[in-house]
Amino acid sequence: YCLAEVSPLRFRCTECADIELCPECFSAGAEIGPHRRWHGYQLVDGGRFTLWGAEAEGGWSSREEQLLLDAIEQFGFGNWEDMAAHVGASRTPQEVMEHYVSMYIHGNLGKACIPDTIPNRVTDHTCPSGGPLSPSLTTPLPPLDISVAEQQQLGYMPLRDDYEIEYDQEAETLISGLSVNYDDDDVEIELKRAHVDMYVRKLKERQRRKNIARDYNLVPAFLGKDKKDKEKAPKRKITKEEKELRLKLRPLYQFMSCKEFEDFFENMHKERILRAKIRELQRYRRNGITKMEESAEYEAARHKREKRKENKNIASSKRGKEEGKEGEFAAIENLPGFELLSDREKVLCSSLNLSPARYVTVKTIIIKDHLQKRQGIPSKSRLPSYLDKVLKKRILNFLTESGWISRDAS
Repeated sequence: YCLAEVSPLRFRCTECADIELCPECFSAGAEIGPHRRWHGYQLVDGGRFTLWGAEAEGGWSSREEQLLLDAIEQFGFGNWEDMAAHVGASRTPQEVMEHYVSMYIHGNLGKACIPDTIPNRVTDHTCPSGGPLSPSLTTPLPPLDISVAEQQQLGYMPLRDDYEIEYDQEAETLISGLSVNYDDDDVEIELKRAHVDMYVRKLKERQRRKNIARDYNLVPAFLGKDKKDKEKAPKRKITKEEKELRLKLRPLYQFMSCKEFEDFFENMHKERILRAKIRELQRYRRNGITKMEESAEYEAARHKREKRKENKNIASSKRGKEEGKEGEFAAIENLPGFELLSDREKVLCSSLNLSPARYVTVKTIIIKDHLQKRQGIPSKSRLPSYLDKVLKKRILNFLTESGWISRDAS
């Protein structure tokens, strides 16, 4: 009809002999001789032409398009692996998904066929979030990032976010044999509801414990990973006052997550630093300093002044110690035998108010008796009368600690 050469893609009339039309004439409804536009037709090509254009479509032929539509009707939306296998080995599941979404959903065909608002024909019987039938109650958390060996050690199943041994392992026995019969009376129904309520509470407690374990990194702590992380990323040193404050505020853990609790203490630490800085700036202002350059000279001078005071205090304390040491032995330093005593013996005699000569006498008798006993010789020495039981025990303990006599002898 258009007097142009017929392309490989053409439409053959099934009612008229020797009538073939190009796509342009066929779409315009051309009629030649006895041929009419309502006659039956047959596509002569084998499905190698493209519907959307080779550049925009990535070379999808009409045959592949037909197989794609058959596959989505057969396998359903989302089953891209089976759809790709049905279309052919040349197409991957990703290509099938992108092509169908872009051309049949977001393209002009989808805009013309798919309504903006699709009515929901399914009644949602689930409760709000946190209710007994809420999907959030049993929604698994993201799987733990641990190795296979660590999963086996914990008895952890990552695809289900489950453990081989859960909290309250026998909780399912509450409802395992539960069934509702038509002849149940009100009391039996209420009892069965109570069983379900108990089971739901146990499920909530399981989920709460898992959330706490995730929030406070208890699994890495159990596996020893937290120590490695602390070594890799050292945090600031926590002071003794902050540790005591954390212990006092530990009940807040049940109301705050781990991150919120750590942020709370970090903000308190920043507040202390800012308050200290403000006090420092106020001190500078009281001393007439208005620029930070002047503060460096002021701090250097203050440091020298404090060092001089510290040196004076150290010198005076040394003198005081020497004077105190001399005064400590003033009662016995002029007595005979004082120069024979060691420093520890001087302290002992001064504390016992015992003269050095008497101490040396007692010490000699005790050591002599000890040596005779070790040689098997019976001792006949008698201690002086001025040595009572308390003095004797103190001197024996001192000689034992000093190694002069053994503990058995004392």
